Amino acid sequence: MDSWSTVRTDLALEARESIEETENSLHGVTVEEDYDETSDVRITKVMIETKNGAKALGKPMGTYITLEAPNMTEPEEDFHQEISEILAREIKSVLPQPDKEQSILVVGLGNREVTADSLGPNVVDNLFVNRHIVMEYGKVAYNCSKMHLVSTLIPGVMAKTGMESAEIIKGVIGETKPDLVIAIDALAARSTKRLNRTIQITNTGIHPGSGVGNHRNAITQESLRIPVLALGVPTVVDAATIVGDAMGERPATLKELNNMYVTTKDVDLQIKQISHILCDGINKALDFC
Repeated sequence: MDSWSTVRTDLALEARESIEETENSLHGVTVEEDYDETSDVRITKVMIETKNGAKALGKPMGTYITLEAPNMTEPEEDFHQEISEILAREIKSVLPQPDKEQSILVVGLGNREVTADSLGPNVVDNLFVNRHIVMEYGKVAYNCSKMHLVSTLIPGVMAKTGMESAEIIKGVIGETKPDLVIAIDALAARSTKRLNRTIQITNTGIHPGSGVGNHRNAITQESLRIPVLALGVPTVVDAATIVGDAMGERPATLKELNNMYVTTKDVDLQIKQISHILCDGINKALDFC
């Protein structure tokens, strides 16, 4: 494994790609690929099944599903609908007990005032939330016989709250007793081609800020004591990667660019589009009616 693999990335797919070709038979890691020609979405499932595989990739054991969708940044609504349909299907594939009614807490991580980090709050803003209505009036209020109870939380950032996101989430879980947490966060990627064009779904939970070296308390099944799914989209790329790719130099030699991350100039528009795609996908995945 060479120095390219040291570039920070939240994507298990990129971590797998960083392994040299001579190590393609990496034990304990299974990769499945599929391509939806109609929507131009490539789906890659990386399953880390052993501790050795987890150590090699630097990711916890579990399933990582990556949707690479070049059309995600396009304004065409038809493409967005197709992507959200695929996203809903893949979310359902990792939901624990998908056919059973559950109470689900959807958490939007990130800083609303920093555009590239505002994905989580933007997604949660538009989600279908029904827990309060069902608890007050029952499922008859929606003319449904079977429904998930959906509630949401935007914990903010520690600089403003003085609390870790994980601490706030644990407090809410203690009061509302959900069966499952779905956490949404902006990610960091190694490749510019995946910037704002990739969705990762994983059942391993999330480590807020880990992609940019800002480690926060983990939001995982081990820490929260209930299953945690994580959805993320890479909205920033390590600046050293971009310069290194252009100059043919290794990121390790570009120390002056350490801790610098870049995003697209139209990130505000792209975050808006992407948040609606994720919101639609989650709504469809959790809809029984």
